[in-house]
Amino acid sequence: MNLKEKFQDVTDYFSPKIIGEVNDVYVKVARIKGDEIPWHNHKNEDELFYIIEGSLLFEEEGKEAFTMQAGDLYIVKKGVNHKVSSTEECKIMLIENKSTAHTGEIVSAVTKSIEDQL
Repeated sequence: MNLKEKFQDVTDYFSPKIIGEVNDVYVKVARIKGDEIPWHNHKNEDELFYIIEGSLLFEEEGKEAFTMQAGDLYIVKKGVNHKVSSTEECKIMLIENKSTAHTGEIVSAVTKSIEDQL
């Protein structure tokens, strides 16, 4: 598969799409623009962010916010409150356990179920 071509199927912001799976892990792509993702955590799962295109503001509780650029990778450890945003469109890849809820236990207007991500 071509990762950049997979973004043609992603039309909405903050709406990850599953593009593959490896054992008990989903590989997802998403477009981010704006500040709609609420502060949240994943109690039992780490989460990997990889920036394909654009830049992403990453906020993590207890740390100074930082900006990720294309080619950057970051792993959020389980239980750590975090949120992401972007002023311009940013394309990201996520690698998450199949049990990882989109916005953890926080439900917001942008929260997507696994079924919504297929």
